[in-house]
Amino acid sequence: MGIAVNLVTYLVGTMHLPSSTSANIVTDFMGTSFLLCLLGGFLADSFLGRYKTIAIFAAIQTLGTGALAISTKLPQLQPPACDTASGKNCKPANGFQMGILYLALYLIALGTGGLKSSVSGFGSDQFDEKDEKEKAQMAYFFQRFFLFISVGTLMAVTVLVYIQDEVGRSWAYGICSVSMLISIIVFLCGTKRYRYKKCMGSPIVQIFQVIAAAFKKRNMSGPFNVSLLYEDTPEASRIAHTEQFRFLDKAAIVTEDDFEKINGKTSAPNPWKLCSATKVEEVKMMIRLLPVWATTILFWTTYAQMITFSVEQASTMERSIGGFQIPAGSLTVFFVVAIMITIVFYDRVIMPLWKKWKGEQGFTNLQRMAIGLVLSIFGMAAAALSEMKRLLVAKSAAPTTQTLPISVFLLIPQFFLVGSGEAFIYTGQLDFFITQSPKGMKTMSTGLFLTTLSLGFFVSSFLVSVVKKVTGSRDGQGWLADNINEGRLDCFYGLLTVLGVINFAAYIVCAKWYKPKKAKPAVQMSGINANGNNDNYDRC
Repeated sequence: MGIAVNLVTYLVGTMHLPSSTSANIVTDFMGTSFLLCLLGGFLADSFLGRYKTIAIFAAIQTLGTGALAISTKLPQLQPPACDTASGKNCKPANGFQMGILYLALYLIALGTGGLKSSVSGFGSDQFDEKDEKEKAQMAYFFQRFFLFISVGTLMAVTVLVYIQDEVGRSWAYGICSVSMLISIIVFLCGTKRYRYKKCMGSPIVQIFQVIAAAFKKRNMSGPFNVSLLYEDTPEASRIAHTEQFRFLDKAAIVTEDDFEKINGKTSAPNPWKLCSATKVEEVKMMIRLLPVWATTILFWTTYAQMITFSVEQASTMERSIGGFQIPAGSLTVFFVVAIMITIVFYDRVIMPLWKKWKGEQGFTNLQRMAIGLVLSIFGMAAAALSEMKRLLVAKSAAPTTQTLPISVFLLIPQFFLVGSGEAFIYTGQLDFFITQSPKGMKTMSTGLFLTTLSLGFFVSSFLVSVVKKVTGSRDGQGWLADNINEGRLDCFYGLLTVLGVINFAAYIVCAKWYKPKKAKPAVQMSGINANGNNDNYDRC
């Protein structure tokens, strides 16, 4: 977090890159970090197990932060200093300098992907859910797990960002490296004490098996009686047949070619030719998640602006309180504060009132996601209005003015609205993808959830590139100008507001189409990681 929230100021101020290019580098870095969670989860499920995955990818992340500390320290890896306010005689970083920076960032992204996919699940492996005492202890473990994540985030956007700006980035990233190294040593010290779960393979293979079997039998007509479909799952674990996506039912139609004969005896069916009806239904359940999954991506595109352009906005504004200057990247602390306030308010006020009025334990997961999307729309609208006011001040100031005479606290509404929206949509997504997915595909569904974050950042990069090309000019002007004070960032925020409204309408249609699985106890907002990670990682 300490790297992501303040990276854009380094790219603009030290590496002399245009603001739009800097924003895209940050969003691509964050998007890749979350996308690589799929790779980490696959390796943990199929080959390495969670323990080895954590150890290996933590070492990779440590190597990446060390490389980043070196790249920000050595003058040879940075372009010559210049007056970035005027932009005159500023030579951007060359290919070699950017190559070293990219190497460091994507080593960190690779390490992050492996850790995110396994570390919390490995914690849940240490408790036996069948033992009531250990099950209760596991709840306390995840509460503390989430507490330390929150503390780490606060430390990142306050202390670490301050060290980057006032002491030196190499010192801050060096602290990250040393911290990771210590954590690896502590982690390895518990090797003989840990409980390990046997790898059972990736659910991705099952999905491909069902699709392959259905495709091979595409010319066959489906059975009129669903009881004729092949089933080898124990009755207690079977899933009732559904009418949606009936073409997949063909994967469970029995033919003579589905069974292989060994020494004249019929063996078990080939899983690439014949799948049980329950496995087919599990794949159907995953497919039904996709429309809702697709319509929640845009929220994270909005979120991406808060750690890129909004931080760059803050860097041009008055940030002093007395004799102390707030680092631009530390404005994201309002994200964390908004999340915590929203969580407490939801659990202590909304949930009791909703239970008295509706007799239900708070909003459903789909309702929480809807609230998150609405708050993000208002957040972008507030960002557009605050940017209009900032630009008015910038136009009346001298071209060489580095700090505009306007308070940075003007940006608080957009941080607070999007932060509150994150509290709702994150817990709603987590609850939705856990409770509405098959038991054997919890890891897969969690990976699907994390890809909404990843794709949200990539969509942000795509939109920035398109807007830059359509509205830009050869001299670096346009909506997303090289100098933020000469652009029209308010128009870009307005575009995101309009896209948010359209996306919300699509979400409502998808939410009404979705046929939910039988309800299970919801994931409460106070336990974002508690119930979620308990069920997420049940395969290895």
